[in-house]
Amino acid sequence: MLLLESLPTVIGAAAIAPALLVLWLVIAADERPGPPARVWVAFLLGAASISLLGIARAPFNALLAIPGNPWMTQALRSLFGVAAPEEIVKVLVIVAVSARRRTFADPMDTVVYGAAAGLGFAAYENLAYLVQHADMWRSLAALRSVLTVPFHGALGIIAGAYLAIARAGTALGAHRHHRDWARISSLILVLFAPIALHAGFDFPLLTLQKNSDLSDTTRLILGSASVLIGFSSIGFAVRLVRRVGRHHAPRTELARERLSQLRRMWALLVAGGGAGFAGVAFLLTSLHHWFINPERNASLVLVPIGLTSILIGFALLVATTAVYVFGRNRMRTTSEGFSSAPGQG
Repeated sequence: MLLLESLPTVIGAAAIAPALLVLWLVIAADERPGPPARVWVAFLLGAASISLLGIARAPFNALLAIPGNPWMTQALRSLFGVAAPEEIVKVLVIVAVSARRRTFADPMDTVVYGAAAGLGFAAYENLAYLVQHADMWRSLAALRSVLTVPFHGALGIIAGAYLAIARAGTALGAHRHHRDWARISSLILVLFAPIALHAGFDFPLLTLQKNSDLSDTTRLILGSASVLIGFSSIGFAVRLVRRVGRHHAPRTELARERLSQLRRMWALLVAGGGAGFAGVAFLLTSLHHWFINPERNASLVLVPIGLTSILIGFALLVATTAVYVFGRNRMRTTSEGFSSAPGQG
């Protein structure tokens, strides 16, 4: 077997790249990103948490079926067989990683850790799905990168945001006259909000998989409901990110301009990484087709396109990284600095 066939290089890149790109975008939304090592620990622990699903499912095994009622059975499986175990292990990761916080820690750090844990889980799950369905990995990767991967990241963001709100209390907009209830309700929502959204997303999909005799109208309604819940959850996560970030936004025009410049740099880094990833995937796929079907000379003509994309991505990454590093260091040595960073010049 050829090396390109035996090693799922392109499949692995297609599985992991969407999660990394979404994580990068979440980090770019943070004014003062937390320690990079802790972000990657959250990502890796989120991926590793899949190994704990068997333990997390064990308490719910007796609740997964109601004989004679297939609709309730699917609802229970969505809630207790999929959503609850997966969100429990992800929340445990978020709590563990954010337990030891820095002095003056930005609440957005917990949001980023939540995104990292959810996207790490999504990356591993994505890889398992694509390897399992290698015959249709391209279309499956495209569909999952658009909705499923961001959805898992959104659930992690929601858990992290409510944890940050519970810890910060009234500092993040909780009602000042009911701060104890606000803290308790936020702690409850850390777990129950992701579980409810996840169960609502999975129930229509599981019903479609288990009931092939449904009418076209019913199938359309179920599919649309799942897509609507998925994108609504992503939108809700974006709203929570803005809510948490708004209370720690830079206050001066100079600080806002510097943050805007940094975000443009981060956007170029994402573009460079995406171009490089696309180029590598395109190149390896073209070479794969060339070795399998030597008579198809057109595939060799397409190789320079992949190489060009790789060069463009590499140039963007190198140039933007250099500008980002030198620009960031210069900002740190400037007396004003970011006005919202306590004790920093």
